Amino acid sequence: MGKPTGFMEYERKTSRAEKPEERVKHFHEFHKHLSREEQQLQGARCMECGVPFCQSGMMLAGMASGCPLHNLVPEWNDLVYTGNWEQAYERLKKTNNFPEFTSRVCPALCEAACTCGLDGDAVSTKENEYAIIENAYAQGYAAPKPPGQRTGKKVAVIGSGPSGLAAADLLNKRGHDVTVYERNDRIGGLLMYGIPNMKLEKEIVERKVAVMEAEGVTFLTNADVGREIQPGHLLKKYDRILLACGASNPRNIDAPGRDAKGIYFAVDFLAANTKSLLDSDFADHKYIDTKGKNVVIIGGGDTGNDCVGTAVRHGCKSVTQIEMMPKAPEKRTEENPWPQWPRICKTDYGQEEAIALFGHDPRIYESTVKEFLKDEHGNLKAVKIVKLQEEKDPKTGRIQRKEVPGSEQNLEADLALIAAGFLGSQKYVTDAFQVDLDAATNVKTEAGSYQTSVERIFAAGDMRRGQSLVVWAIREGREAARQIDESLMRYTNMYIQ
Repeated sequence: MGKPTGFMEYERKTSRAEKPEERVKHFHEFHKHLSREEQQLQGARCMECGVPFCQSGMMLAGMASGCPLHNLVPEWNDLVYTGNWEQAYERLKKTNNFPEFTSRVCPALCEAACTCGLDGDAVSTKENEYAIIENAYAQGYAAPKPPGQRTGKKVAVIGSGPSGLAAADLLNKRGHDVTVYERNDRIGGLLMYGIPNMKLEKEIVERKVAVMEAEGVTFLTNADVGREIQPGHLLKKYDRILLACGASNPRNIDAPGRDAKGIYFAVDFLAANTKSLLDSDFADHKYIDTKGKNVVIIGGGDTGNDCVGTAVRHGCKSVTQIEMMPKAPEKRTEENPWPQWPRICKTDYGQEEAIALFGHDPRIYESTVKEFLKDEHGNLKAVKIVKLQEEKDPKTGRIQRKEVPGSEQNLEADLALIAAGFLGSQKYVTDAFQVDLDAATNVKTEAGSYQTSVERIFAAGDMRRGQSLVVWAIREGREAARQIDESLMRYTNMYIQ
């Protein structure tokens, strides 16, 4: 422990965000990060606890506490403090294939479980991670390092999201020949088209893909496996196949008037926006424009917030976000003690921007859609919502949400975005591979295994576990890679934390 009293001497500092009124004018990342010297002092705040919950990744009260990748947080925090940046990078890379992604988009489960956060401010671990990986690129530590020997085994990875990329990265480093198939025109899966550019600039994804290509991974785009490319062809060509296609079936809102013009799924809205931005800086107009429109977003979470931020950047007239759940408390309750994930109200970047521009929080809690109202031309003109209240079922004890009579209200709306989550893997892919599914239409595997019901075919990521975080997808890809390696070689020297 380089600075035993660091957590008492230095206050938590994080990057400074550009003012909402300014950052809504562009789609670039908008944080000004600390200098190396300032970041090193933030590393000094780490207490190097005897029991570091930050790296535990265990489930408490149904939620993850600490990093699911079991990142060696106290070790590289200390190395940051002492200025040993290259060693910090080596420790970070032992557990995380893509710190350039997680340091931007992860909700920082490590910080929520930080001991300093028990009675103060958590260590700025996520920003220490950012500093480590960006310094590694600047200094050349993150340059391509191709494997010295090849095994002659071939693996196909279907899907290039974080899970597929993590598996491909490790399998290639082991010496297997890896080909990644992506149905879209760019590599990255949800990293490319599911997360807006202001959260994760796409050149960051492309930078890492270029490193993996230089190390020997083959990437094929516009390759729709299950439609244009059949599994039989792949099974003849490859020794193993990993399905990592994500959970890309959006949950619908089945309410009267759903056929109105102007209702879109959030995933389509965000994907079209990013593609148009990358293809032409919006000159092609192939995106869902919110300029001058009243926008209603149905659903909370990261996706709903991303829709708010995107709609605001295009100049919407108003934006409202509907959430079924009650507003969370401002601070932890006694029923939600540290180191559980804090169930508290979070105002994210998009909501901050809406507040700055429109003068109020865009969220309406404990409400759901009752009806979509159309004009005489079939266009959406309003969304009728109704308040919900929680009631406990006297027989089962379960909490139910019921409509509050007489609480309906109409929200003027020219455009509605459904951000209600996802419902498992896409049918045409699973049908093509004839793999068994669970009740949630995720690919079924035995507990602790990534092997599907079909020989030589594995599954990982959201396609196997359901919609989740990028950090969980990376963990799944890493563990699946280890099992694939063992099935190919009859042993494995991959050490997964």
